[in-house]
Amino acid sequence: MKLTKNLKLAVVALAASCLTLAASAQDNTLLGAGSTFINPLFSKMFSQYTASKVNYQSIGSGAGIAQLTAKTVDFGDSDAPLNADQTAKMSAEVLHIPMTSGAVVVTYNIPGVTKALNLTGKDLADIYLGKVTKWNSPEIAATNKGVSLPDLSIVVIHRSDGSGTSFIFTDYLSKVNPEWASKVSKGSAVNWPAGLGGKGNEGVAGLVKQTPGAIGYNELAYAIQNKMDYANIQNKSGKFITATIAATTAASNITIPADSKVSITNTDNPAGYPISSFTWALIYKEQNYGGRSKARATELLKLLWWNIHQGQADCEPLNYAPLSKSAVKVAETILKSATFDGKAIL
Repeated sequence: MKLTKNLKLAVVALAASCLTLAASAQDNTLLGAGSTFINPLFSKMFSQYTASKVNYQSIGSGAGIAQLTAKTVDFGDSDAPLNADQTAKMSAEVLHIPMTSGAVVVTYNIPGVTKALNLTGKDLADIYLGKVTKWNSPEIAATNKGVSLPDLSIVVIHRSDGSGTSFIFTDYLSKVNPEWASKVSKGSAVNWPAGLGGKGNEGVAGLVKQTPGAIGYNELAYAIQNKMDYANIQNKSGKFITATIAATTAASNITIPADSKVSITNTDNPAGYPISSFTWALIYKEQNYGGRSKARATELLKLLWWNIHQGQADCEPLNYAPLSKSAVKVAETILKSATFDGKAIL
């Protein structure tokens, strides 16, 4: 039987992924892939974890989920829970373990403007809908009294890849702007009405920094590391909130369901920053698959257990909100539900 070109490529890719997993198993390296939102934190965490090596690919939540689906990594990470389509493509049940919560900030590059702008959710969505196109528009001027806004075109920047950061951002816009909800909705990848795409948090930050008039959205740590300006966003209580650890903590201090899948955008907390979210490590509940050993599965769970306990000390220095005590308890219970041959690992 002759193989088609596409089938040959698939076979080659599968063989390469198997070799990668085999090599990592030999050198005690755990493989992860996904969210760029959490990459600054994971980089710090994994550099300090000594029980095993961790190779994490910051390739976006969508790509990380695809890698987990293909079973080429030990864990994925996503800033959005699996949707129905993604869940259906998985060969078995996937657990969501909260790692931390963080903020998505609205970054911009407006020459001559040094004061932090105030933006409402409606106006922000209208900018991304392509309806508000100038920085000195009446809508923006109304919430920024005393700021000299230039007659400069707004250049919309968004993610080009499947992104949990995009999910958080569009989830918020869908809650605060009915037109956005009906025309675009929420998702890791949406049909953007306007703008240019950048790959990863890094790509969006780079485009915003090099483009006068640009607006984008980035994880807070990226914005701070790149010394970018970012806006105060109006929350449900009508207050313009600066993204801080305290404001992110306020948004995430809620009752978390047993499966941990919850949205915290547009928080009811008057002190909460409205574009906040948990990010989740994703693993198969049954760890005996693809020739994996129980020892490897145990190492993976030990790593994630360390992340939700000792690893939380790295959150605040990198501008993430540590998990609350209740969130840690939920995460512990979820990790304890993981099995190998149907028997609990931890």
